[in-house]
Amino acid sequence: MNYIKKIVSFGPPFIILAALLWSFDGVLRRSLYSLPPAVIVFYEHLLGAIILLPIFLKLISEVRKMGKKEWSSIILVSLFSGALGTIFYTAALGMVNYIQFSVVVLLQQLQPLWAILAAHIILKEKISKDFARWAGLGIIAAYFITFRDLRMNLTSGNGTLIAGILALSAGAMWAISTSFSKVVLSKVSYWTATSLRFMIAPVFALLFVFGQGQQKFLTQIAPSQWLTLLTITFSTGMVALIIYYFGLRKTPARVSTICELTWPASAIFIDYLMFKQTLSVTQIIGVAMLLISIKNVTRYQK
Repeated sequence: MNYIKKIVSFGPPFIILAALLWSFDGVLRRSLYSLPPAVIVFYEHLLGAIILLPIFLKLISEVRKMGKKEWSSIILVSLFSGALGTIFYTAALGMVNYIQFSVVVLLQQLQPLWAILAAHIILKEKISKDFARWAGLGIIAAYFITFRDLRMNLTSGNGTLIAGILALSAGAMWAISTSFSKVVLSKVSYWTATSLRFMIAPVFALLFVFGQGQQKFLTQIAPSQWLTLLTITFSTGMVALIIYYFGLRKTPARVSTICELTWPASAIFIDYLMFKQTLSVTQIIGVAMLLISIKNVTRYQK
C-alpha cells in the first residue's frame, strides 16, 4: 500500500502516460479531415464539458476559492492551450494530410524552451546548471527522434513549411499554458481545473468558428466522425488531460515539459507499428538520450 502511495505521489509517470496517449491523437484525427480545425476543437471540448459537468457541480465550492489570478490563468489556458494550441495543431496535421509523424512533431523541439522560460518567469522556478544540461539533452534527443537521420523533410509540398509554423505556434501555446495551469492547480483540484478548461475552451473555439464563417460545418458531422470525437474525448482529449493535470500538480513545470518529450519518442514507435516505418540509428540513439534526460530531470522536484 505504501508503495502504491509513493507512486501516486510522484507526478512524472502520469505526465509521461498523458504524453503517450497524445501520441495517438494524430491517428484519431485523420477521419476528421473534412472538418475545419475550430469545429473539431469546439466539439471535442463540448463533449468533455458535458461529461465533466456532474463532477464539476459537486466541486463548485472549490471554484469559490479562486481569485482573479486563478481565473485569469484558467481563461488564458483555455484560450492558449484549449482553443488556439489545439486549432493550430489540428490545422498543421491537415497541412500534411494528418501524417502526425512528419514535421508536425517539430512542435516538441522548442516547446521545452518556452515552458522552462515561462516557469522561471511566472512561477519563479529556479533553473540550475545541472537541470539545464539534462533538459538540453532532452531537447536534442527529441530532434534526433523526430527527424530521421537528422534531416528535416521540407520537400513534401508547400503545406509542410506552414505546418511547421503552425506546429511551433501550438507548442508555444501549450508550453506557456503549463505554468498558468500550475497557478490554477495550486488552488483547486485537477478535476476542477480540467472541468473549467473544458467549459471555457468551447466558447473561444465557437468564436473562431463564426469568425471564419465556418458555422455551416457545425451541422455536417457524420456518424463515424461523432464516434471519433467521442474516442478522442475518452483517450487523447479529456482523459489524457485529467491524467496530465493529476501529475502536473505534483511536478514542477520545468520537469513536466521534459517528460512530455515522450510524445515524439512514442510517435515514432507508433509510426513503426502502424505504418511499418522503421527506426533509423539516429532515432534509436535519440530515444536512449531522451530516457536518460527524463531520468535525470525528474530528480529536480523542488
